[in-house]
Amino acid sequence: MRSLKSHGGVDRALLSFNIHADMNPTFHWNVKQIFVYVVANYKTDRNPKNHVVLWDKIIEATDADKVIEQSNVFVKYALVDQSDGLRGEDITLQLMWDHMPITGFMWMEEQDPKTRSKFTLPMDYQ
Repeated sequence: MRSLKSHGGVDRALLSFNIHADMNPTFHWNVKQIFVYVVANYKTDRNPKNHVVLWDKIIEATDADKVIEQSNVFVKYALVDQSDGLRGEDITLQLMWDHMPITGFMWMEEQDPKTRSKFTLPMDYQ
């Protein structure tokens, strides 16, 4: 957690995370690239289901390294709530990816729910 502030009447959290994901098994002859992203999931009294993308990356089939291993990754996109509902909320971080095939339909996959990271935001602004 880097900061949690009220910004223009809405709560805004900036944070960093560690990521290790071997995306090699995702690729086969019909996958041109994948769009990988980290989603923050949480619920508030006002909105029982919230999904906010915090970070993303495109990995192409031609890339030699398909392993994402980074520490203390700062979010590309802030975690912003529609109102002031972030303080004290439980957050779950989830890795998801979209397959972009050479031919055919796109499809999505996601991290096993048992391996997702969870934390609680502070009650006070920082």
